[in-house]
Amino acid sequence: MTQENPNSFAEQENSAVPPNTENPAPTDAPAAKTPEQEIAELNQKIADLQDNFLRAKAEGENIRRRAVEDVAKAHKFAIESFAEHLVPVTDSLYAALSTDAVDAKAFKEGLEITLKQLLSAFEKGKMTEINPAVGDKFDPHHHQAIASVPSEQEPNTVVSVLQRGYTVADRVLRPALVTVSAPK
Repeated sequence: MTQENPNSFAEQENSAVPPNTENPAPTDAPAAKTPEQEIAELNQKIADLQDNFLRAKAEGENIRRRAVEDVAKAHKFAIESFAEHLVPVTDSLYAALSTDAVDAKAFKEGLEITLKQLLSAFEKGKMTEINPAVGDKFDPHHHQAIASVPSEQEPNTVVSVLQRGYTVADRVLRPALVTVSAPK
């Protein structure tokens, strides 16, 4: 036996009754526009879109032009760092030529110091020598065989180096010129 609250029945009835619909609230529907107003708005949107398009196109052209200029500058000045390392070598060579060295030993020492400067500049510029030792295996990627000579060494090994080669950043600038041992 449960007791029911007499007021709960009345509340349920009131909740089922729809709200007062005699004076509906005004809606925020847009007012109807005339065709001339719509055309004017659409023309304004077209003008804005055309303006945005032209600005974006101009910005794209500016970016492309700057990129082309940057690449041209990079090509033009790529050797600048390496050249800076070679300037002291040039100074040393001019100094050696301007002195009246009678002593061959002092002149040779000066040349050795200049050669060290040059090799240091090569190292800073990521330029390395290819100077294979006698008996090294012939490597066609780093060596250029000038002649094949009979030798007591194993076939296809370096017999002598005629000219040193060079690489720049692991890319062969000039292969070493070598003679190789002929097959027996």
